[in-house]
Amino acid sequence: MSDDEQRGRGASSAHRVDGLLGDLRAADEQPVAPRRRADAERNRAQILAAAERLFAEQDPRSVTMDRIAKAAGVGRATLYRSFPDPPSVAVALLDEHERRLQGLLIHGPPPLGPGAEAGERLAAFYLAMLDLLERHLPLALGAETGPARFGTGAYGFWRVHVRTLLVDHGVEDPDPLVDIALSPLSPELFQFQRDRLGLSTERIGRSLTTFARQLLRSGGPA
Repeated sequence: MSDDEQRGRGASSAHRVDGLLGDLRAADEQPVAPRRRADAERNRAQILAAAERLFAEQDPRSVTMDRIAKAAGVGRATLYRSFPDPPSVAVALLDEHERRLQGLLIHGPPPLGPGAEAGERLAAFYLAMLDLLERHLPLALGAETGPARFGTGAYGFWRVHVRTLLVDHGVEDPDPLVDIALSPLSPELFQFQRDRLGLSTERIGRSLTTFARQLLRSGGPA
């Protein structure tokens, strides 16, 4: 084999090796984020499904991260990468249901949505919140009890909504009244009235709609 042929063969081999290495490097540099995102989403779905069962089966305040991890079949590290504590898991579960209600308050038909008198809108809001508590009380107890309730994004949204109704009605100093108007919707209070006092959700709702209409009487400022 001539020197030129040897050089040509060497160049050809180098080209093939470089091509192979280039392909390997390119493959190694391909983003793996989609697969990681898929794994993370699958883990999150398992965690939320397991946590929802636990919150429904026992006192939500007794649910621990260890129990959630075991029920979901994931490691503690995986769980803590997604959520710092049990209330944050409950918040994530409750968030979807609360977002639907938030959308209705902004864009839905009256009296829940815009277009009705402030008192009627507040009454409709009370009934919608009672329905949410009735259907998802374990989650609400796990996410929104005690001082933690006031720090949730949902509470902030409810607060803005009720304050807007008070302002629209002409209340001069609405800020102290906002939290008073929201206090009947505490998950702990609802549980006490329903389970300890035996009051039906319908009976509680009738009282709250009367309260809302008296608080914000139609036809003029309070």
